[in-house]
Amino acid sequence: DSDGLECLDFKGDPAILYLADGSLPIRGYSFGADQSISGEVVFNTGMVGYPEALTDPSYRGQILVLTYPLIGNYGVPDESILDSLGLPAYFESSSIHISGLVVSSYSWEHSHWAAQKTLSKWLKDNNVPAIYGVDTRALTKNLREHGSILGRLVVNPTLKEEITPALFDDPNQRNLVKEVSTKSVVVYGRGNSPKIIAYDCGVKYNIIRYLVQTHKVELHVVPFDYDLQKNPENIEWQGLFISNGPGDPTMCPQTIKSLQYALKMENPRPIFGICLGNQLLALASGAKTFKLKYGNRGMNQPCIDLRTGRCYITPQNHGYAVDSDTLSEGWKPLFINANDLTNEGIVHTNKPFFSVQFHPEACGGPLDTAFLFEKFIGHVGNIPQPLVLQDGKAYTRQVYKKVLLVGSGGLSIGQAGEFDYSGSQCIKALKEEGIEVILINPNIATVQTSQEAKEANRGADRVYFLPIRPSVVMDIIKKEKPDGIIVSMGGQTALNVGVELWKTGQLQAAGVDVLGTQIPVIEATEDREIFSAKLKEIDETIALSYSATNIKEALEAANKIGYPVLVRAAFALGGLGSGFAANDEEMKNLAAKAFASSDQILIDQDLRGWKELEYEVVRDSSDNCITVCNMENFDPLGIHTGDSIVVAPSQTLTNREYFMLRRTALKVVRHLGIVGECNIQYALNPESEKYCIIEVNARLSRSSALASKATGYPLAYVATKLSLGKDLVSIRNSVTKTTTACFEPSLDYCVLKMPRWDLRKFQHVSTELGSSMLSVGEVMAIGRTFEEVIQKACRMVNPALAGLDGEDSNLIEDDIDLETQLKTATDTRLFAVQTALEKGWTVDAVHAATKIDRWFLTKLANIAQMRSAVKKCRNLQELTKTNGVERMRSLKLAGFSDKQIACYLGLPNDLSSECRVRDKRKALGVLPCVKQIDTLAAEYPAQTNYLYMTYAGQEDDLEFSERPTPITPSYQSSSSRLTDSLDSPSEFQRRARRYGSVPKTMQEAKERGVMVLGCGAYCIGSSVEFDWCAVSCVRQLRRDGFKSIIINYNPETVSTDYDESDQLFFEELSLERVLDIYEREGPYGIVVSVGGQIPNNLSGPLAECGATILGTSASDIERAEDRRQFSDMLDNLGLKQPAWSVLTSKDEAHDFAKKVGFPVLVRPSFVLSGAAMRVASSETQLRNFLALAADVAADKPVVVTKFIVNAKEIEFDAVAYNGTILNYAIGEHLENAGVHSGDATVILPAQKLYVNTIRQVKKSASAIAKALRITGPFNIQFMAKGNDVQCIECNLRASRTFPFVSKTLNANFISLATQAMCGLDVTPYRISLLDIDYVCVKAPMFSFTRLRGADPTLGVEMASTGEVACFGEDTHEAFLQSLLSTGFKLPEKNRSILFSVSSESFLFEFLPAAKIFKDLGYTCYGTPGTAEWYNREGRDLGLISLHKPVNGEDNGENSAMDALKAGRIDMVINISEGATRKEQITDGYLIRRAAVDFGVSLITNVKCATMLAECLERQSDKAVPRHIGEFYIKPTIGWQK
Repeated sequence: DSDGLECLDFKGDPAILYLADGSLPIRGYSFGADQSISGEVVFNTGMVGYPEALTDPSYRGQILVLTYPLIGNYGVPDESILDSLGLPAYFESSSIHISGLVVSSYSWEHSHWAAQKTLSKWLKDNNVPAIYGVDTRALTKNLREHGSILGRLVVNPTLKEEITPALFDDPNQRNLVKEVSTKSVVVYGRGNSPKIIAYDCGVKYNIIRYLVQTHKVELHVVPFDYDLQKNPENIEWQGLFISNGPGDPTMCPQTIKSLQYALKMENPRPIFGICLGNQLLALASGAKTFKLKYGNRGMNQPCIDLRTGRCYITPQNHGYAVDSDTLSEGWKPLFINANDLTNEGIVHTNKPFFSVQFHPEACGGPLDTAFLFEKFIGHVGNIPQPLVLQDGKAYTRQVYKKVLLVGSGGLSIGQAGEFDYSGSQCIKALKEEGIEVILINPNIATVQTSQEAKEANRGADRVYFLPIRPSVVMDIIKKEKPDGIIVSMGGQTALNVGVELWKTGQLQAAGVDVLGTQIPVIEATEDREIFSAKLKEIDETIALSYSATNIKEALEAANKIGYPVLVRAAFALGGLGSGFAANDEEMKNLAAKAFASSDQILIDQDLRGWKELEYEVVRDSSDNCITVCNMENFDPLGIHTGDSIVVAPSQTLTNREYFMLRRTALKVVRHLGIVGECNIQYALNPESEKYCIIEVNARLSRSSALASKATGYPLAYVATKLSLGKDLVSIRNSVTKTTTACFEPSLDYCVLKMPRWDLRKFQHVSTELGSSMLSVGEVMAIGRTFEEVIQKACRMVNPALAGLDGEDSNLIEDDIDLETQLKTATDTRLFAVQTALEKGWTVDAVHAATKIDRWFLTKLANIAQMRSAVKKCRNLQELTKTNGVERMRSLKLAGFSDKQIACYLGLPNDLSSECRVRDKRKALGVLPCVKQIDTLAAEYPAQTNYLYMTYAGQEDDLEFSERPTPITPSYQSSSSRLTDSLDSPSEFQRRARRYGSVPKTMQEAKERGVMVLGCGAYCIGSSVEFDWCAVSCVRQLRRDGFKSIIINYNPETVSTDYDESDQLFFEELSLERVLDIYEREGPYGIVVSVGGQIPNNLSGPLAECGATILGTSASDIERAEDRRQFSDMLDNLGLKQPAWSVLTSKDEAHDFAKKVGFPVLVRPSFVLSGAAMRVASSETQLRNFLALAADVAADKPVVVTKFIVNAKEIEFDAVAYNGTILNYAIGEHLENAGVHSGDATVILPAQKLYVNTIRQVKKSASAIAKALRITGPFNIQFMAKGNDVQCIECNLRASRTFPFVSKTLNANFISLATQAMCGLDVTPYRISLLDIDYVCVKAPMFSFTRLRGADPTLGVEMASTGEVACFGEDTHEAFLQSLLSTGFKLPEKNRSILFSVSSESFLFEFLPAAKIFKDLGYTCYGTPGTAEWYNREGRDLGLISLHKPVNGEDNGENSAMDALKAGRIDMVINISEGATRKEQITDGYLIRRAAVDFGVSLITNVKCATMLAECLERQSDKAVPRHIGEFYIKPTIGWQK
């Protein structure tokens, strides 16, 4: 009887695979014919091409294991469609040849235009059994270790079968060739010439197609035992071809005899063999063959051509090989396998005989060696064969001694942490080659700009924190005299500088080589006209596209293509300044904006709804060329790939499509002449094989970092080696350490990238996604089912989500109808899709609205269906009473979290409910497995620690170290272990698998290791600086001899590079997953304080579940995070803080505001980067803001504080040990309080604080450190007005300023904190802040240009996406350099500035600066009020008045808006009322927004404006370039390090 939970049960009958090696029977479920068979179990690592593989006669008698986990995605094409030769067009023979099929996960629904039936139906029609639900990776490893094993596949097993040899039938004992060979002679291409005899030992149809259709031969296909000497059919022949086939070559004595006759003929005729043909030719010539351990089956076997040393990627399927040592006289090896060095081909030294072990005609697989057919046909037609030689490049390679690497600067939307990762890899590769590395990068928060003595072998030799501008780079080149420069690792910023210096001839004059891809090639990819022309030369097309240099041309182009069209600026990063136009009017507006950021714009044909795909391609100077990873976008074309969900490898491409696009990629990259790495993007018509090329990025891009992490192939590292002239074959695969880097990774898992947006932080911002990138970060989830990875990714992007839920996500707008939300791509569309499916929409209906491929939608529909099934259950008991294990496992396979299950069952939303589900799940024995990423789908043993967890598996890839026996799960009070401050034991006591108590010795602690929790996705407020903290922590752990384990899921980071830690878990930072790993590893403890807010928020729940938190205890972290507890503590300590009150009702808040007077600050607890913090300056604002804060804080208190105007903010960063401060740094904000510390300009060491203020800060900080018993890093923010110091907040974790402080003072605060947290002896650094003779200024980097409609002002909620910092002799020099580093342009073009200042007090404060600008000869404009005030008697500045926009319109000649649009103004100084958020659109907002949209420099803070005026007066922009080492060695007075 049905209980409504059937969708949680596995479909299909039970099935078992028995192996003859006596290992445990493998259980799964049937999706093929209901019958039992036996055969030899072999594996194939190809990721596409199952219809081709199943019909390959070489698999005769074999049970095939496909290592790629998701099979059946694109169904099976129509068998009745024939090609011109009358052969089935999509298959390799007329029937299925495998005995049985074994897969991990079968896709019951398929999606492809060419599919006619499901894989399951096809197998049943052909009577072939198949099993899914198998841990194919564990099985592959078994086959790899023991060699091919006989197996028996049993569907619906009845009695327990005894495993006896009688069960297994060895197909190699049969003459398999006889079973598959033709029985009579068949002729194809009659009348063609020349005439060829093909021995059919199991010939694949694509070989026939290749010979007859491509090379126009008359092909006589004869049986394998045809007697050539007698030639009973009297066939005329000029050449002999021997095909592939199954089994042992010694079983074909008749074929060998005929070959011996052909070899001995007086006038030898050309012979060519493939696969089995290679072995037969070798045997006929007198050599020997042997059985390989497990054969070579797949599409990515690298073979080296011994004539040239070139390496080709080849598809193979065979179990035997030729023994090269036994070759007779006159025969030589032609190819060898680059991985295992076995023979891959033989050739006769003076007769036209040759054969290869792989399939040049590949189907499935790549066609890189198809030229061998031409060679054979050439021999037959007596056409002299061109001489093939090595290129000799290896001998002429230039040696570089010193290289300048150009970084990418501050993080911005479209150019984020991925360039820190690629730059760090680049430095590592250069240092390995003994090259001196000079780096210019003002981004102080990155790992790349670290330069510690202890890490000298990893860091650059000299680091310049300077603006990345052509003139500065040239100054450094003149000073350092490098012989090479790398501009492909720093995003568009570095590329643009390289292009400019090359075009003006400055690099050539200085004798500096550009390494890697050359500038003319880069220009060909960046300039659409040249690019289009280049593609035409090789018969490839791009989407219709025209360029225009003015609006008239743009309109003409748009009408030529036909609306709608895509408009974008040429040479822009991440599609900046682009959008869709549906008519002339929209076209004009978009064009005007695009011309502001570029002098050329592009108008493209609209291909929305097509599939978007990209391939990462690597090519070396010897022309070896491979594709490392292909990716498919979940969203159809029309959304920038940076804003798309991306899946790797592609899920809905057939073998034909996959290799058609791959072939094009190689052709284009070779034609362009790229050396190193690049990516190519395609649009593919979802209803046919039509495609066009969208673009080629001739540099490392965002997707390169993703592809590196998705495959384990370090693209940036390899690209650097290639740019030095090395070839791919000589570089090792960094994961296996034994195989070559010239290979294409095979994945046995699926990867999904999901972007992270922060659009809700800005007012007036449209959340619509289009061709311009908006996301600030991304996550990557790894798993073995699509449902698993997409649910994982949702939790990674937003820790508040428990998985992919529609209605439960609270992200859907109730006031907009669902259809509209589906049709418009926004940052929450995925949740709208899920809601629709939950509400019962059909997959077709959702597809019609979104154009998302149905295959993806059916997977989301599965999630929705399972959710509703669980919701029908009232409790855990009901969910697990029948088939409990299976149902729990199928929920976990589909990516549901314990928390999600608890929520669906209606349990209270708290920790105890999640733990109840967890305990039940563990009691049922449903546990995740740990799997490795090894680049080759388990074909070779991996020396890797790159791990993920999945429920689609039966065993771990790693042996976990002897674990201390877990104490029987017992209820333990969390209070006994934590601090004594908890009055009572915790409300509910928690069961935890505690690993045998605390380590007894430090040595034991080191062996058990430390888990470090990383930063998660980059977002506004938590960015690359926390990655620097995590990496510094892990490096210190390793130096101190601790085993280090890191958990993080951000593909852009250095911490997720598998070289950094002893074990890398590319996994979620959720309580559930961290505990899973903690229970596996049994470490000494967990570090939660170096990854920002996400790990910090886990400290409480982890401690309650019995995990050991290193450093400050979880209860003390809570006392600092919870506003009320923290404020009470300050009062008890007698420290000052602004007046505050905790909210329970809105009325209380209003009374409080009346008492202390407006403005007041509303702030929730436990948030990062001031989420939902607001300053209210009136009753109405207070009411609105309270509603918002209550939304964010759920059950945490919301505090209202008096907001102090015109106070100075002070940053105090420090490291403490047991409540005693070891080292500290005090930085001051340039702006007054009210600007979020992440958006403020910070000066270190502080320059303008009273000595008394500093004393008060130090006293308060040490009292707080003692009270909270801090061990580890912490940061306190103070506010000073006059001499009065008040404490604002304290973060018991590393803060955003730690890398800035550590690099400025040349003392790594995190290294010190790590030693303190691990309980080692620590010696503080000797730092005297007063004696430091230089200044460092950190400036924020904003991305307002990208955020359409955002108001570019600063407030208490953070808005910057990155930061830069520069050094100088004094504050002015450092400030100006750091301002320029953010991309700020000085007003030099027209030397004109527009002032618009709101209040009297600001007008007075800005007066001296206004005078300086006037005296320096700038043309000064003002809005009417400002101009009038500055032009009064006694001030007489003579400002030209421009009127403000009226009703949002620019009014004619004399208006501010008109002057901005026409480019008459170089800089706007707009100082508005300060930190309040006004919802209405003001004229000030319109002016600020226009400045941003038209690329005019904008300053909105009076302190910054004044500082800039002083800098220009002192000519601080004329600074000499100095690297950071030069500042460190400046003599100090009175103390020495």
